[in-house]
Amino acid sequence: MKLYPLFKNRICIFSFVCITLFSCKENEKQVLSEVHESTVDYTAKVYPLLDTENSRWFFFSSANRPFGMVNLSPDTQIGGAWGSGYRFKTDTIKGFSHIHAWQMSGVSVMPVTISEENKSNIFKDFYSKFSHEKEQIVPGFHSLELERYNIKTQLTSTKRVGFHQYTFPENENAAILFNLNTFLGPCNNSEGFLEQNDAKELSGKLVMDATHRRPKPLTVYFKVKLNSEIDILEKDDETGNYLVSLKETNKKVLMKVGVSYTSVENANINIDTELPNWDFNEVIEESKDEWNNLLGRIDVKGNTEQAQRRFYTDLWHALQGRRIINDVNGAYPDNTGAAFRIGQLPLDKNGKPKFNHFNSDSFWGAQWTINTLWGLVYPEIMADFTHSLMQYYKDGGMVPRGPSGGNYTYVMTGASSTPFIVSAIQKGVITEDLEGIYQALKRNHMLNGIMGKAGYEHDTNLGGGLKHYIENGYVPYPIPEGKFGGHQDGASMTMEYAYQDWTLAQLAKKLNHEADYDYFLKRSNNYKNVFDKESSWMRPKNLAGVWKQDFDPYQPENGFIESNGAQSTWFVPHDLQGLANLMGGTDKAVEKLNAQFKTAQELGFTAGNSHSQELHPEYSRIPINYGNQPSMQTAFVFNELGRNDLSQYWSRAVVNKAFSGLSPATGFNGDEDQGLMGSLSVLMKIGLFQMNGGTEENPNYQIGSPIFDEVIIKLNPDYYSNESFTIKTVNNSESNVYINRVKLNNKKVESYKLSHNDIIKGGELKLEMSNKSN
Repeated sequence: MKLYPLFKNRICIFSFVCITLFSCKENEKQVLSEVHESTVDYTAKVYPLLDTENSRWFFFSSANRPFGMVNLSPDTQIGGAWGSGYRFKTDTIKGFSHIHAWQMSGVSVMPVTISEENKSNIFKDFYSKFSHEKEQIVPGFHSLELERYNIKTQLTSTKRVGFHQYTFPENENAAILFNLNTFLGPCNNSEGFLEQNDAKELSGKLVMDATHRRPKPLTVYFKVKLNSEIDILEKDDETGNYLVSLKETNKKVLMKVGVSYTSVENANINIDTELPNWDFNEVIEESKDEWNNLLGRIDVKGNTEQAQRRFYTDLWHALQGRRIINDVNGAYPDNTGAAFRIGQLPLDKNGKPKFNHFNSDSFWGAQWTINTLWGLVYPEIMADFTHSLMQYYKDGGMVPRGPSGGNYTYVMTGASSTPFIVSAIQKGVITEDLEGIYQALKRNHMLNGIMGKAGYEHDTNLGGGLKHYIENGYVPYPIPEGKFGGHQDGASMTMEYAYQDWTLAQLAKKLNHEADYDYFLKRSNNYKNVFDKESSWMRPKNLAGVWKQDFDPYQPENGFIESNGAQSTWFVPHDLQGLANLMGGTDKAVEKLNAQFKTAQELGFTAGNSHSQELHPEYSRIPINYGNQPSMQTAFVFNELGRNDLSQYWSRAVVNKAFSGLSPATGFNGDEDQGLMGSLSVLMKIGLFQMNGGTEENPNYQIGSPIFDEVIIKLNPDYYSNESFTIKTVNNSESNVYINRVKLNNKKVESYKLSHNDIIKGGELKLEMSNKSN
């Protein structure tokens, strides 16, 4: 990922800022000064503790770089993917692990002191209490004190190397415990091995065992370099843990841990390339620079300090979670075939990989989130991920929707990578080998492609019901062949496939595949086959065409994926006017959706405050849930039906209720899924949205209701113009949520839409706000 001097020169690196729970007040109303300095430390605005009472293994980040292979942070819970990692209310550190990724974990270490009292049991009993009062967290850095040992532990990293600094108490026997054989987060770590190479170096490996979601094991290799000499290396046969005792104890101990999924040699190369020095503070500053360069792509002014801090926390979440898996030399793990192999990414003329390869949760829901945010603000990231998805196709024959461990996981449903890649092409981010990409995506949409597989269905192509969708125009519920994967919910699958077919049709049209365009466009109308005109809801039906009996549109799942029928009925992003016609006309559709919003508002727009609560009776019947992907586009449905005022009103209401908190107890109120909710929150707050995921020619952006006085988007000159696009609001306030007049570069805009080409040229969008709808 490149760092652009254009952005870097505008950032002033201030003194290190410590973020704690007590620095944020939930009801803070202090309005920022109108004077906005041109040099801003954006990392100081990030609140890493957001939602950490509800987080899971890959949610929390601190000592990491954007999309880093290493995501180094303390773990207070380690057993299972859910409710694990850094959990704010747990006061005990169980280790500092280097890998917090989708279905992956590994290399947990713990600095300790050895005494006569604990030496016999240290391999089993090494956890330590800590206090948030002595904790410091900003992007790229984490510091805390292990109370049991009186050790100050500080963490930072490069992309592939964890960097530790331990301050041990004087005259104590210092040691570092490597917990290599344990159930850590989502998977079991086994076959852990550590050996000493010389006086200050070690190397090792462990196996991340297969999980229900990630079907094959993967070995992680690591290299360890210390600035202190090793006294003795001991292994405990019962636990498999290793203890590294150090000779020197009266100085700060520095430790580098380089990680690789290909070899110890490449782990060492990662260290030598990314972290050749021992200057801990310099690495912190470099990490801060990198985060500031990305966070600073969007500069916001106005509103409250809390609103700005929450905004940059959301943006920070949109830039992580998904992890690099290739080494600096381009070697990467390929698990897509019958046997594991080490792959090699193409290199540029300087011998560096042309793109990075990734471990990633699903792109399910990305059409309303990172498609738009990355495509506009971070096109180089969108390009990297597109190339990575295509590398999986070259290796394994399918474009993945959520790869982990160098392999397919078949997480969620459909072909969710299609809208992402088509959007990248339509925005000009990807310009080469379009025909090859099209053929790869088309394969996914046909029999034996990824669309035919339901969640985590590794061994068959039956759970996705694609055969029935092609033959009968819908996926039946239940699928008559039986249960082969998760999320075999026919009504939702039919709507999802129809939308994704529409996006593929747009690429077929671009490439002049007229017959394919007609074919996939026809399939995109299949959503109509699961709409029940009598009830005016989407409704599951079986293979014989009989509607589900005793249908309740507010009953969760039962034909709908992670949602209920009321929420999922509006999942027709490519043809909302067609949906309205089925409902009896635009007015009836607007009335219906508006009533749903009024009910959802009483429940806070979300099904509880975490993903695990969505099926609870007190939350599951909400008609719109902004805590998960299936209905997070609904506020902008009004925009497509000619009621821009209702889009403005309800999008602002959702932001205020669901995406404005700033504490460990709240944040995304559901399933953040590696940047999807963070991206959604950012887009709603700057007032730009793309209903169909930006997949049509010269994609449109719907205008919402920005919460800031000014938003400056600094365009990447390698892809777009060397300019900024500015959104200015006049008379903006909590009550002035409506837009009465729109001007682009001083010219009146009649609609509430902008084209991609209009935005990437740079310029100014001026929105006159009011408390009355126009």
